[in-house]
Parts: sequence; structure tokens; C-alpha cells
Amino acid sequence: MNAVILAVLIMLVLSLLRVNVVLALVAGALAGGLAGGLSIDKTIEVFSNGLGGSAEVALSYALLGGFALAISATGLPNLLVEWVLAKVGKNGESRGKTLSKALIIFSILLMSIFSQNLIPIHIAFIPILIPPLLKVMNELQMDRRLIASVLTFGLTAPYILLPAGFGQIFQGILAENMENSGLAVEMADIPKAMLIPVAGMAAGLIVALFVYRKKRDYRPSELMETEKGNYSKKGIIFAFIAIAAALIVQLQLDSMIFGALTGIFVIYISGAIKWNEADQLLTEGMKMMAFIGFVMLAAFGFADVLKETGDVESLVEQAAAIIGDNKSLAALLMLLVGLLVTMGIGSSFSTIPIIATIFVPLSLEVGFSPMATIALVGTAAALGDAGSPASDSTLGPTAGLNADGQHNHIWDTCVPTFLHYNIPLILFGWLAAIIL
Repeated sequence: MNAVILAVLIMLVLSLLRVNVVLALVAGALAGGLAGGLSIDKTIEVFSNGLGGSAEVALSYALLGGFALAISATGLPNLLVEWVLAKVGKNGESRGKTLSKALIIFSILLMSIFSQNLIPIHIAFIPILIPPLLKVMNELQMDRRLIASVLTFGLTAPYILLPAGFGQIFQGILAENMENSGLAVEMADIPKAMLIPVAGMAAGLIVALFVYRKKRDYRPSELMETEKGNYSKKGIIFAFIAIAAALIVQLQLDSMIFGALTGIFVIYISGAIKWNEADQLLTEGMKMMAFIGFVMLAAFGFADVLKETGDVESLVEQAAAIIGDNKSLAALLMLLVGLLVTMGIGSSFSTIPIIATIFVPLSLEVGFSPMATIALVGTAAALGDAGSPASDSTLGPTAGLNADGQHNHIWDTCVPTFLHYNIPLILFGWLAAIIL
């Protein structure tokens, strides 16, 4: 069996069986390396070398967790919770609750979209915004699978479609690699070609809004409990200053690490955190984000092992051998291959250079138009980013929603996002390839 298929299947099956994702990634990498002809020593060496590639990401998330709890010490989350609870309505009126749910969903969707294009901070806002809202969500009995779906849509669809922020980076990488592979495309054509696949994601989001609209109970959590009025005007002002400072430094230095450190420093000097409590508070925040850091470490090692085997190219070549001149079959197989590769690597940005090299010549040989080729390569790269256990587009939402330990990464984030986004992406991506 192809090493990529074997490794991804083992990783996914173990994850669905509730084996820890880190262990599933390690087991998948080991099996994939051996199946791809690497010795066990070589597999371990490549996997270990790959860990270093995500060290900066892991440290960034740990510091963001510390920053999130530091923000909580200022009282800003308390104010946010009280304001939203006031919108529920007197005596829990159903209309008030409905409006509150809509307000929360719309605000989270808007923020996640802004994090890709307008204010390119990616998932950095999640550990700051989501944990304080969990108490409100519990009060409203909101299904967190819906919030995970909303977050993942906002973290992926905008950069696929809109040529700004991370979208400009994604589409620039797409255009560059397609040109290097023999097909020059205009940047202006990429959003047009990706409109149909993104429409599929929008349809998936609408379905999720209906599927997860029913009430779901969660147990009260001490982590999310707040005392009414437990904030000061000074603390709130410094909280906003800290967030603004962290954002400015992150954008200027292109570093979440120094952005988070700046925010923490501002809160330190505000006096909102007592010096004798600061170490414990930051440590708790880092623990909150430790899971995502370890998964990212393992994911980078997993991806490096798959690349080292050479079976990614082999998988594409095997698919090409059975396509012939059948456009419909060609489009479907290319998208399925893209799904497998991206589910394993966990990043659409890293997948483009791998699949464009082979997909572009194959598309031209089969007879796809330039627009259809853009849709195929772009959709194939984006597939898996929404449903992979190793993608930061799923790890980020889990890190925020699981702050109180009541949200499972696989069953509450990855499975819903896979069903609502990856399946529509395949269907609408295939449709785009046929009609463009």
C-alpha cells in the first residue's frame, strides 16, 4: 500500500478510536516511513528533525495561552460575560436567547474572517476571545460543535477566496507554483476560480447551523466562573492597550511570540497581575495551550516522513495512470489525492508546492482549462485543512473550546468540520473543474 494512504489511514482511525492525536501521528509516521522504504532508524531521524520546524509555533501558542489568562486577570472577560448575559433577556426569554446566540455566532464568524484578511493574526485571537465566552455558551446551552464549525469556516474560506492578508499569501503561492509547473495564471483569476468551491463551504456552514441548533448541556466549570463586577476601569483600559500592543508588535515583527510577550508585559506593568501570582497564572495559561503545541510538533514530523518516502508523488502518478482522458474521473481522483495529502500534512500552504508540480501537467494533458486547473489545484490544497487533526484550523478552535475540558478535538471539531467542509469542497471543486 502507498505509504501516504497507510500513514493517513492509521492516524485517522486511531484518532477516531480516541487514541491521543499525538500518539496517532507518531504511529502513522512510523508505519508510513517503514511502508515507504525507510528504515526504522531513518524514519525516527526524519521525524525528529521535523519537530524543530514547529518549535516556534508551539512556543507561540503556549505564550498566547499565558496572555489569554493574563487578560482574564484584568477583568475584561468578566465585563464581556456580563454584557452578553444581559442580552439573554429577562427571565431567560426565548427571543432574547435566540438573539444572543445569533450575536455570539456572528461576532465569532466576523472575528475569524478578519483574522485571515483584515487583521492577519490567524488563530491568535481564539484563546483570548473564546474561553471567557464558554460560560455564556453554557448558559445558552449552545452546541460547541457549531462554534467549531463557524471558527473553522472563518479560518479557511476567506484565505481561499479573498486576495488579502493570508489570502494574498495563499494565492501568491498558488500562482507561483502553477507558473513553475508550466501554467502561467493571473492572480485576478484565482478568486473567480475558487468562488464555486468556497460556495460549497458556505453551504456546509448553513447546514451546520441547522444540525447543531439544538440545546446541549455542559457542566459548570470553575475555570469559566466569574464574579459579577470583578473588574476595574483601569484593568479594562490596560486590557485593551495590551491587546492593541500585542497586535501591533505581531504585525510589525511577524511574530506571535513577541506579540504575546508584549501583551503580557503591558499587563504586568498595569498591576492587574500580582508579581507573586504571575508565574502560576502564566503556567496555567501555557498548560491550556500545551495540547495544540504537542500536536503541531508531531504533525511537522509526520509531514516530513511522508515527504521523505517520495510516495506523495507516487500516489499522484498512480492516480494519473488510471485516469486516461476521462475529465470527470480525473477531477475526482485529483481532489481525493489532495485530501489524503493535506490531511496528513495539515497545511494547505505546504501542500501546494507538492501537488502543483504534478497536478498542473496532468490537468493540461487531460484538457482542463486554466480556470478549471486553478480550481482543482486550489481546492486539492485546501482539502484537509478544515478537517485534519493536525491542522491549526482545527487545533485553534479546539484550544479555545476545550479550555474547560469538555470539547473533544476529533469528535467535536474534526469530524464536524470534515463533514461540513471537506465533502462540499470535493463536490463543488469537482463541479468547478467540469464547468469552468
